[in-house]
Parts: sequence; structure tokens; C-alpha cells
Amino acid sequence: MKTNEQSLKNLGDADLEHHGKLRAFENFFEQQFARLRLPGLVFFLVVTVFLGYFAAQLRPDASLQKMVPASHPYIVNYLKYENELRPLGNVIRVAVENTRGEIYDREFLETLKKITDEVFYIPGVDRGAMKSLWTPNVMWIEVVEEGLTAGQIIPQSFDGSPAAVDNVRTNVARSGIVGTLVASDQRSAIVLAPLLEVDPQTGDRIDYGKLSERLEELVRDKYQNDGIRIHITGFAKVVGDLIDGAKAIGVFFAVTLVLTILVLWLYSRCWRSTFATVFCCSLAVIWQLGIVRLLGFGLDPYSILVPFLTFAIGVSHAVQNISTMASERVQGRSAIDAAKATFRVLFIPGTIALLCDAVGFSTLLVIDIGVIRELAISASIGVAVIIFTKMFLLPLLMSYLDVSEAGLRRQRQRMGSSYQWARTLSCFAEPRMAWVAVGLSAVIFVVGFTMSRDLKIGDLDPGAPELRVDSRYNKDNAYIASHYATSPDVFVVMVTTPKGECGSYPVAATVDQFQWEMENLPGVESSSSLFSSMKKVLAGQNGGDMRWQAITRNRFSSNAAHRMLPTELYNSECSMVPVMIFLQDHKAETLSTVVTAVERFAAEHNDQNIRFELAAGNAGIEAATNMVIKQSEPLMLFLVYGIVALLVLWEFKSWRVTVCIMLPLYITSILCEGIMAKLGLGVKVATLPVIALGIGIGVDYGIYIYNKMEYYLEQGFALKAAYFETLKTTGVAVALTGVMLALGVATWIFSDIKFQADMGLLLTFMFLWNMFGAVIMIPALSAILLKPDARQRPQPGLNGQEASLSSELSP
Repeated sequence: MKTNEQSLKNLGDADLEHHGKLRAFENFFEQQFARLRLPGLVFFLVVTVFLGYFAAQLRPDASLQKMVPASHPYIVNYLKYENELRPLGNVIRVAVENTRGEIYDREFLETLKKITDEVFYIPGVDRGAMKSLWTPNVMWIEVVEEGLTAGQIIPQSFDGSPAAVDNVRTNVARSGIVGTLVASDQRSAIVLAPLLEVDPQTGDRIDYGKLSERLEELVRDKYQNDGIRIHITGFAKVVGDLIDGAKAIGVFFAVTLVLTILVLWLYSRCWRSTFATVFCCSLAVIWQLGIVRLLGFGLDPYSILVPFLTFAIGVSHAVQNISTMASERVQGRSAIDAAKATFRVLFIPGTIALLCDAVGFSTLLVIDIGVIRELAISASIGVAVIIFTKMFLLPLLMSYLDVSEAGLRRQRQRMGSSYQWARTLSCFAEPRMAWVAVGLSAVIFVVGFTMSRDLKIGDLDPGAPELRVDSRYNKDNAYIASHYATSPDVFVVMVTTPKGECGSYPVAATVDQFQWEMENLPGVESSSSLFSSMKKVLAGQNGGDMRWQAITRNRFSSNAAHRMLPTELYNSECSMVPVMIFLQDHKAETLSTVVTAVERFAAEHNDQNIRFELAAGNAGIEAATNMVIKQSEPLMLFLVYGIVALLVLWEFKSWRVTVCIMLPLYITSILCEGIMAKLGLGVKVATLPVIALGIGIGVDYGIYIYNKMEYYLEQGFALKAAYFETLKTTGVAVALTGVMLALGVATWIFSDIKFQADMGLLLTFMFLWNMFGAVIMIPALSAILLKPDARQRPQPGLNGQEASLSSELSP
């Protein structure tokens, strides 16, 4: 057999024809390797210190606008009326429960006042729009002989006496707030706190993490006891709990680090190689975080997972370096020459594989949601720095550290083994077994496709699906949903009119009809608007006669009623009226039903005098998010498959090889969608990136396997023999690559944050299944698709041992 040096030269000549400038750069670095070693290490040290300084400045960063598709028409409409809609959008609900009885108790009411004051002074709260039984903007109205009279629910003269407490009970009954601010069983009351996106005192965006901490410290921890139970819900609280849960990410990273070190040592039996690998991959994480900070990004609950991916991808690729370096040293090369040979063998396939990883991340940029785009940018940066640390720094370090004697002994044992497992797997390169493998894959594809047809867009669970069902937040949300008539899932439609016409009869009649149609939809509990309250006022102005509880054509009567209603029911110009639709849940099917009905009604009734514009409220924002995901998913998948396929085609110059590498990825992604459907996971902000990441990273296996197999085919091996040799030299490393990637994300499964656990489970599945798919499907598809002369070539120049091996393995 030709020497390894001559073989590498032949491989270089072949690649030179295909890769031109890339190979020229590789040759330049290899020639200058000895001179670049020390300056290279100094360069990496300086950059690490510089970026490490900025990485240490990273802070949690999350906002409502980053979590939603800001350019979607629904969100644009919402932001146009953000100030008017604030009490209906980003709000915090603090339900204060009296566990010993009803709220009409002096001690309880005094506690409620203290909690109201605590929330009032929390930075970020819109104090003018805040509501509680103690705030002056919550009034009761009553019809008396003289007309209408009104007052504050808890007057300033409240002294806690039994008579005063009874008066509060009476005021609550005639205010109509039971079911909204007071529970239906009257055992709890809500403090409603709309939030500002920017703190007017500092000009900084509200830190949801600190806001959540203040709510816990100043409200729950301070006032919750045997008699008082606190329930807190709202978007900001969800984000705050996500940030709080993400603090455990450091523990998961430590566990991942320990497991990685253990597996790498068990594979290599060389502490030097293990240290160098972990060190280089840790530097990649520091670089990635530092660059992210320089770009002005922070850490949100989604991008905080990127360092895991960066580390896992780096380690998985570095396994190839460990294997190749040990192999070259066993064959007698010096540490420097072995490091140079490792760089030469892995530079092009490794770079192409990492570019495919970057493509998987970058295609997420087509999704117009801030947190996903930041995740895409952050992860692409992580892959870019891996190219530097893994391709350049690791060979430089290994040229100094070398492979230990224990590592060399382990490599000799591996090279001297019988490789029975490789002989077994190489049978899939025979046409007969290849058809069996392809047939089984077709069955798996059909099963996965059938299951994936049940896959839904959006959330499928009540409450906050980002958190576990038994989380504190979801328990609080379940309490409020079951004890209050107004659901926490609110879909808001903005009805716009010419200035001053929001209370006119044509508008009132159309909105009244709209509310009636909405309330008869499945999944809708009730609705409310300016005209719902106006009907009650009109009845009150007419002696409380229920026959007057209707809209009126009399403009003087409607204007009089209009002036008595709170300004949150219309804007200052009287050109917009919000209609609140309270939903049973925010599941994708419920939102789709409401959106379809609203858009149909708008298409039939919109004209120059009235327009129904969607959408605000947490349910409206979620509906817009679902629509963006549904529209973006096909484009994202097309781009990730298309660009990765083009990179593979550019690397191997064969559409047949491209099909061999890409088809297993497609089967895995379809099967992943089927599993998502069976697990009750919808396609949403948390799960959509999984498929793109699985494809981009999963292609690494195929590139490494076929790159090595192509080398043996060019040396004259038959397909089965070439695959056997590939498994001997690269197969173990590829399997370990899958294990390392899976280890990097498997710890997420134990996160308190459900979407992190879901991503960890799905990515672990995709990384491992892609590895199995590549090992089984690539030789099988090659046996069927490659031309006969590529599957079975003459083998000139082989010595007796190789000829015997080829004869033994040939079909």
C-alpha cells in the first residue's frame, strides 16, 4: 500500500482541482506552521483576554418587542395604539387570596392596600393606569332617585370598622367588577399593573428579570403567609421566571463539561488531547459571548442556550482531530508533522461541515422575531469562532502537547482490533442489504410523515407553555383562570373611525353585531367594549330599566353616557375603540378560529367610516407570532436544505453523493416532526429552530464519512472495502461526534424551563438519529445510486494484505 504521506498527497492533488484557493490557503498555513506556532498562540491569548472582558459584561436582556414579530401588520397596529392599549396588553396581575374567607375583612383589605402601594412604586409600572380596589380609578355607579351617583370602591374615609367593611362589600356589588378585579367566589382581589417598555426615569428598557425579582421579594415573599396567598401572572412574569430558571444553566454547563471530559478521556485515554480539546472549545464559547456583547446583544432565555451548542459543536468536530492526530503519531510522524497532517486532512471537510452548521443557524434569520434572529446571529458567530479555535488553535496546541503514551497505546489497540462491528456495518454497502436499509428507511419515513400531519402551529397547552405544567406561574395562571370571569387570554380588535365618531350609532351598531358574532364562536367566553359599558349607563340614566340597556340612536344620550365611562375604553381623539374578546385558551386552533372570523367580518364591514384592525392583547400577539412562523417555516426549510445541499454538491461535485448525504437528514427531520406531534409540541418560537439546527449540524456526519470513503474509492477500493476502511478510521470518531453533540444538549432535558427541555429532547434525538442515519444510509444509498465503476473499481498497486482484504469484503 502507498505510504500515508503519498496518500495524503494524492488526496491533496484531487482536492486542489476541486477547491483551488481553499487548498492554496491550506498549503500556505501548513508550510508556515512551524513559524506560526508561537505568534499564533499569542494572538489567540490576546483575543481571548479582549473578548473575555466583554463576555463578562453580558446581562439578561428580554423585552416584549423582541419576543414578537415587530413588522407583522397586527403588531404594527398594536404599536400604533400602544399607549391606549397598555392596560390590555403587557400587564401584571397580582391576585391576593384570602385563604380564610372572603375579602371583606379589615386585615385582608389593609394587606391589599400595602400590596397595591408596593406594586405602585416598582419601576416600570404605568402608575396612572394601575387598578385595585384601593385606586381612585375603580368606581361604583348606582341609579338613585336623583339620577346616577358614583364613588370609589374603598373611600378615603375607610377606617376598617365593620360598617366600613360592609360598605366595601356593597360598593363591589354595585360596581360590576366581580369576575374582573374581584374573584367570582369573592375570596381574592386583583392588583392590575400595566407596564411601560421604557422606564421614564432612567430611559432604559425595563429589565423583566429585576421586575420579577421585585414582585417576588416585595409582594410574594413579604406578604404571603397562612392567611394570604399570592398569585402573579403576565408576560413580564413569564419572562422573569424564564430568566430565573435560566440561572441553572451554569449547573447544566458544568455537568456537560464533566461528561464531555469523561467521554473524551475514555475515547482517547490521553489527558493532553482531552485538555486541549476542552480548552479550545471553551475559548470558542468565550469568543462567541464577547462578540455578541460587542454587537450590543444580551442574553435572553433563548440565546442563553447558544454557548451549549457552540461547545458541543466544537467538541464534536475536535474528536476528528484527536483521532487523526493519534493515528499520525502511531505511524511514526513527529508531533509537529502529525499536527500539520491533521490540519491538512480535516481543513476542507471540517470547514464545509461548519459552514453547513452556520447555514442551519443563519436560515433562522428569515423569521421576523427578534429572539430567533438574535439566536441565529449568536449561533452563527459561535460556528465562525469554532473554525478558528478548532481548525487552527487545536493543531497548534497539539504540536506542543503531543499525544501521551497512554493515548498512543489506545490508538494502537484500536488499529489492531478486528473491527467486527465495522465488518457488520459495511454489509450495508452491498446492494442486497442496501435495498433492505432503504426499504426500512422508507417505512420510517412513511410513519414519521403520517404522524407529522397532526403537527400544529403554536401553543397546544394552557398557561405559559414555555414553563412546565406544575410550575409556580402555571399554577397561578390556573387559579386566576378558574376564579375570574375574564380570561387572561385576551384578543383585542381595534375599531377605528374618523375623529370624534367612535361613539356614533353606526359604529355602535356594527360593533354590537361584531361582539354578538364573536361570542358565539367556539373558544370565546365573552367580549367587552365601550358599548358594553354604555348600555349599562344608558339603563342607569333611565331609572335602571333593563329595557334601556341597548345602544341608542340619540346622539345626546350616547354622548352623555360616553362621558361617564373610563377613557381606557376609547382613545383621546375618539377615533379608536378596543373590543376585548376573552378566550378559553390561546391554543393554536382557538386563535385560528377567532382570526378567521374577525378577518371575515372586517372584510364585509370595513369602509371609510369604520375599520376593524387586528390585533392586540396577549392572544392577538400570539396569533401574529403563529402566522409568522407558519409563513416562515417552508422558506426556512427550503433555504436550509437548499444551501446545505449546494455546499455538499460543491464539495463532492456529484448530485448522487448529495442525495446520499441529504436524504437521511430529510427522513430525520420528518420523523422529528412526527415525534413533536405525538408529544403535543407545536411549531413555535421555541421548537422551530430545532429542525434547522438538526439539519445544519446533522450533515457533519455525512460529510466526514463520505469524504473519507471517497478517498478510499479514489485509491481503488471497492465500495464495501472503502466503507470498511472509513469505519475503521473515521467511524468511531463519527459515532463519538454524535454522542458529544447529544451530551451537549441532553442536560437541557432536566431544565425547569419547558421549552429548553423540549429543545434538548428534540436535538438529542436529531443528533443521534442523524448519526445512525448517516452510518447506515450513506453506504446503502451509495450502493444503489453511485455508478458501477464507482462502486467496484480495479485495485492496482495493492499489496497482498490489501488485495486479500478487498477480496474478502467485495460482494
